[in-house]
Amino acid sequence: MLAIYQIVMRTGWIFKTESIIMPAVVDYISGAGWIRGCLPLLNRFGHSVPPVLLARQVKLQPQKKWMVFGTTALMSGLFLLLTWLFFMGFAARKAAWMPIAFLIIYAAFFTCIGLNQLAFTTLQGKLVEANRRGRLLLVSNTVGAVSAVLCAFLLLSQWLSEEGARYDLIFGFSGILFGGSAVAMLFVIESKDSFQQEAAAHPIHYFADAYRVLAADHNFRMLATVASLFGVSFMLFPHYQSLGLQTMKLPTKSLMWWVIIQNLGTGLVSVPIGGLADRHGNRLVLRFALLGIAAAPLLAIGLLHSGTLGIRLYSSVFVLVGMTPVVLRTLQNYTLEIAEPEHHAVYLSTLSLCMAGPMFLSPLAGYFIDRVGFEAVFLTIAGLISASWLLTFRLHEPRHNSD
Repeated sequence: MLAIYQIVMRTGWIFKTESIIMPAVVDYISGAGWIRGCLPLLNRFGHSVPPVLLARQVKLQPQKKWMVFGTTALMSGLFLLLTWLFFMGFAARKAAWMPIAFLIIYAAFFTCIGLNQLAFTTLQGKLVEANRRGRLLLVSNTVGAVSAVLCAFLLLSQWLSEEGARYDLIFGFSGILFGGSAVAMLFVIESKDSFQQEAAAHPIHYFADAYRVLAADHNFRMLATVASLFGVSFMLFPHYQSLGLQTMKLPTKSLMWWVIIQNLGTGLVSVPIGGLADRHGNRLVLRFALLGIAAAPLLAIGLLHSGTLGIRLYSSVFVLVGMTPVVLRTLQNYTLEIAEPEHHAVYLSTLSLCMAGPMFLSPLAGYFIDRVGFEAVFLTIAGLISASWLLTFRLHEPRHNSD
C-alpha cells in the first residue's frame, strides 16, 4: 500500500511540477522574477521548519499513517481551492490579490507536504527493512512515472496551448489524485508505537534538538552539509522554464513535453538506482545522482548559447532535473540507516531544515537573474552542487563499518 500511495501521489504531482507548471502559473498571474523566486523559499520552508517543530509529535504518534492521511487530505483540499479560484476567472482577470492568495495557498500546501514527508518517511523506516527500501523507490518511481507520463500526455496536451492554459483543470485533477492517495493510506497495516517523551516547554527547544543531533553525530553533520549544498539546486527550479519560454522563445506546448521528460528521467534513473542502493548502499547512489543535478544548470546555459541546436535539445535539461526526487529519497534513506528508529523523526526533520537553509536566498536568485542574466546565477549554483558531490566522499557507508 505504501507503493500505491506513492504512485497515485506521483501521478497527481506531475500536474504541479515545481520546475515547470507552478513557475508558469506565477508568470501567468504576475511575471516578476522575485515572486517566481519565492516559490523555492516557501517550498523548502514548508519542508523544514514545521517538521522540526512537530518532529516529537510525529515520533509520539502511535500510528504514523493517520498523520500521513490527514496531511494528504489537506493537500487535496488546498488544490481544490486553487481550482475554484482559477475556475472563477480571478487569475484571468489579473486580480491584484491573486499572486498573494496563490503564494499563501502554496505555502500552506508545502507546510502539509513537509509534515507529510516526515510522517511518511518515518512510517517507511518502521515498516520497510533497509535493504528493501531501494525496491520501494524503484517500484514507486518507475510505475509512478509511467502512470504520470500517460496522464500528462493525454490531458496536458489538451489543457496547455498557445491560446491559454486550463490551470483550473490541471489543479483539479491533482486535487482528486491527492485525495485518492489519502484513501490508500487508510489500508496500510501499522502496529502501534509506545515511545515516551515530554513536550518541549518552548518551540526553540525543538531547534535545540536539531542542534544536538548535529553536534553529536559527525557523519550526520557531513550529510547535512551535503544536503545544504544540494539544496541550492531548488533555487533554479522556477527559472528553467522561464529560460526556455521567455528567453529561448519556446512554445507553451513545451511545458507538457518538459513535464513528461522530467518524469521519464526520474523513472528511468530509478531502475538501476533502486537495485544499486539495496546492494551497495545509498552513499554510492548519492555520488552518482548529484553529478546529474550539478550538470543540469551547466547544460541549460550551454544550450542557451547553442542557437537552433540548443532550442531542439533544451528538453534534455529536464532529464537531469528529474534526478532531484532520487537524491531527496536517497538522502532520507541514508538518514534512516544511520539513526536509531526512535530518533528517525528528529534526524529527518533536521536534514530537511539544513537542506532548506539556502532557500532564504531564493528571491535574490530571481532578482539577480532579472538584473544580470541567467549565466552567473546558474554557474554559481552548479559550482555549489559540485562541492556537495565532493563531500559525499567523506561520508561513511553504514553497511560497511570498515569504510
